[in-house]
Amino acid sequence: MAHIIVIGAGLGGLPTAYELRHLLPHHHQITLISDTPQFTFLPSLPWAALGLTALESIQVKLPNRLEPRGIHWVQGRVEGIDPNNRQLVVNQALLSYDYLVVATGAELDLDTVPGLGPDHGYTQSVCNPHHAQLAQQAWQQFLAQPGPLVVGAVPGASCFGPAYEFALLADHELRKQGLRDQVPITFVTPEPYAGHLGIGGMANSAKLVTALMAEREIEVIENAAVTAVEPDQIRLADGRSLPFAYSMLLPAFRGPQFLREVPGLTDANGFIPVLPTYQHPDYPSIYAVGVIVQLQPPEATPLPVGVPKTGQMTEAMGMAVAHNIAIALGERSAHPVAPTLEAICFADFGNTGILFLADPVLPDSATGKRRRAIALQGAWVGWAKTAFEQYFLAKMRFGAAVPWFERLALRGVGLSLVEPLTHSPSPDCLPGTSC
Repeated sequence: MAHIIVIGAGLGGLPTAYELRHLLPHHHQITLISDTPQFTFLPSLPWAALGLTALESIQVKLPNRLEPRGIHWVQGRVEGIDPNNRQLVVNQALLSYDYLVVATGAELDLDTVPGLGPDHGYTQSVCNPHHAQLAQQAWQQFLAQPGPLVVGAVPGASCFGPAYEFALLADHELRKQGLRDQVPITFVTPEPYAGHLGIGGMANSAKLVTALMAEREIEVIENAAVTAVEPDQIRLADGRSLPFAYSMLLPAFRGPQFLREVPGLTDANGFIPVLPTYQHPDYPSIYAVGVIVQLQPPEATPLPVGVPKTGQMTEAMGMAVAHNIAIALGERSAHPVAPTLEAICFADFGNTGILFLADPVLPDSATGKRRRAIALQGAWVGWAKTAFEQYFLAKMRFGAAVPWFERLALRGVGLSLVEPLTHSPSPDCLPGTSC
């Protein structure tokens, strides 16, 4: 009997635990650890922050759902890890594992910019449920006393879609309420150009995003470094100051402290290096899924930006990890697999939106090209995002990871979550590199 522990019950951890339970006989124990008792569909947090959807409507309570499905639930915070002895410290107790899946998501690196909030600063965030609640409360106060609105991200941020959604959704809502003429909107980003999204080369995304910003009269400041936030203004590295009555700035991410404290387990920012199997190069009992995975940006940029890990990418990582652990335990006879890192992102802007498709997110290391890069605009994008949100929440309620019909639908549009590895990866063969 093996004990597999999954840390994190988000977009990566919960589907991975479900897939492990689907693949493994019940004499193998699966434990899911999370510091919160519910799953949250994070892509909908910009809606929650603007009061367009209730936070509880995008959440699934977990404790009573998992035990009947053969997944042991532990609510608590991981305080330490000993990868050599395969042990975790959780709630001041030791837990031993045979295999560990780290799907914690990231910690918000709010210390990089003085005054960055919301916990000890002046800006809002939509990166976790608590911050979305604070952003929604601040938004209601802002509507009563409107003024300048500044939205964007700081250097080192890696997921720019929510910032674009927030800015354009806010514009749409302000127009509906007759307040837009009282609210100048500025979008500030470390991206070299609007629509870069941390990966570049995304078809006509730059053209579509720039045109939308101009049409909505939103000033865009590209290649900009936020250096400090004061109670009513944001300071940029070029000396400019942006006054604001409300600001939502996405921070940079880093790995949780319990990972960063272990020498050689993570990079300097706390992200876990992985082989194509998504195992750690030096600790083969440890796998990583989602935002916590170290991925190298496909191109250099004047200011640091990270690679986004979308929901589909995260789900693909989880499916690959579950498959590879089943092989390691001798429960499946097949080649190991790697996630394809294909990404579909629905960005809702109110009365329109953009579908971004990167196939794959990381271009081929030899040619520098992707198989496909598509950006499509239309009102249908918001409807599609709502439909996918409801579908994903239903999967999490009923204990399914990627049902057969979802795999079939993905193949129908030329996408897949995983692909076989026909050779054993070496420690020098990391995702996004030439092996």
